[in-house]
Amino acid sequence: MDGSFKLGRLFGIPVLIHFTFLLIIPLFAWIIGSDIEFTVSMVRNIFHVSIDDQLIHAGFNPYILGAIVAIGLFIGVFIHELAHSLVALRSGIQISNITLLFFGGVAAIEEQEPEPRTELVMALAGPLTSLALGLISAAFVYVIQMLVQSSPETGVLTYVFGYLAILNVLLFGFNLLPAFPMDGGRVLRAYLATKMPLYRATAIASSIGKGFAVIFGLVGLILFSPILILIAFFIYIGAGQESTVSRYNFLLKDVTIGQIMSSPVVEVPPRMPLTDVLSLMYQTKHLGFPVIDQSLLIGIITLTDLAKTPVLDRDAMQVRDVMSRNVIILNPNAPVMDALKIMTKHDIGRIPVMEDEKVIGIVTKSDIFTVIELREV
Repeated sequence: MDGSFKLGRLFGIPVLIHFTFLLIIPLFAWIIGSDIEFTVSMVRNIFHVSIDDQLIHAGFNPYILGAIVAIGLFIGVFIHELAHSLVALRSGIQISNITLLFFGGVAAIEEQEPEPRTELVMALAGPLTSLALGLISAAFVYVIQMLVQSSPETGVLTYVFGYLAILNVLLFGFNLLPAFPMDGGRVLRAYLATKMPLYRATAIASSIGKGFAVIFGLVGLILFSPILILIAFFIYIGAGQESTVSRYNFLLKDVTIGQIMSSPVVEVPPRMPLTDVLSLMYQTKHLGFPVIDQSLLIGIITLTDLAKTPVLDRDAMQVRDVMSRNVIILNPNAPVMDALKIMTKHDIGRIPVMEDEKVIGIVTKSDIFTVIELREV
């Protein structure tokens, strides 16, 4: 994900942190610190314990404790996502990364749509982990009260663990809302997928998720909560994207690259002048060509490459000067969905198709979307 940097690896899974995560910690610290009296009272009343709040209210301590609680919460969010990932790994599903964002965390799986039973277990693993963390934190509240003599320091520990217990239980409940693509929405989709095709289950869960997103957005506007509005936005976008991917998977499930590729392919040599390439694009209506030198594929040139070149320089430049040399290729037996995923990930519009080290065709986004339109009829 753009704007993320790598922290390390855990259980072989890359752990990323998005720059927005660094912004939300001080914001949460300020929100919690500004409302410290209410939250201390809340912890005291929920757990029915005494809290010496002398140290809690001293100086800048409310904001320091706010930062500690915020960091503790996001550690819990990370463990929540790690639970999803470990269940996925045990089921043979590869995890691309875990990314910590301003509104929580995301475990990105390489297999877009696991089996319903697998998805059900994966979806429940995160919320149940949050519930377990909440119960463990609650247990610490009572252990601290029993074993440590009442003091300002005891009050701080009771407050921190009590507040984290409440937040993790709320996280458990919030994630079980059937707002796809949240965990509860995935549980709903997994249940529906046992009774109907997966793409239909996804469409229904996506519609419900969008409905919840609208509700979250309206509540966010009423309460002037930018965080809730942003969560609503990401739920709405995420639900739409996953529904689209599921529909494409269904429509393209039996289609291979060889069935839709364009062949024979118009090829260009590396020494062809750029002006000639542009003329060839006008003639053929193709916006990209494989570059072949002595029967070997050495690159690909597209309209984007030409557009990056100043008009005045094109007369003196050749294909080899501007072509893309790192060419992604596919074989004719590869699923079309693989091509679409690669094109989306790398922001490219076409992929050469090779067999026995020879270019036998080329597949473009236009080819794929034409097939999708035809199959929807």
